[in-house]
Amino acid sequence: MTRTQRKARADAMDVSEMALETLVGYNLKRAYVVLQNDYRAVMGDHGLSPRVFSALTFVVEMPNLTQSDLARRLGIERSGLVAIVDELEARGYLNRVAVPQDRRIQALAPTEAGVQAYEAALALINEHEDRMLHMLNAEEREQLVHLLKKIREIGE
Repeated sequence: MTRTQRKARADAMDVSEMALETLVGYNLKRAYVVLQNDYRAVMGDHGLSPRVFSALTFVVEMPNLTQSDLARRLGIERSGLVAIVDELEARGYLNRVAVPQDRRIQALAPTEAGVQAYEAALALINEHEDRMLHMLNAEEREQLVHLLKKIREIGE
């Protein structure tokens, strides 16, 4: 097939007929890009990235979690967590505290500013998700989260 023939075929093809449209990974990625772009717009220039917000959530909801436990729960290497914890600490959202049983281990405790930042960010994120997922009813949204969690379990 010549280049011109391939171009003509591509121009005539309906995108919905492409093999990509049937692939879960492709559709997950495209959906993620849409959600991520809106998330960044909602959070603004000084907002928390999804990874930093996730870390702050664990610190607020599970105070005194060790850095190792936090890395495991986030599914990232402990070395990758350092920059996230440093950012949260620089913002005044958490403190590193020694664990009484083993002073070599540091736990993470939220500050009052961290709790307030978490609550404000969570409200924005809930509004963002409600707006972005408005086409899903409550049952569909619950099912989507359930299915995504099933996929996540494969890697845990």
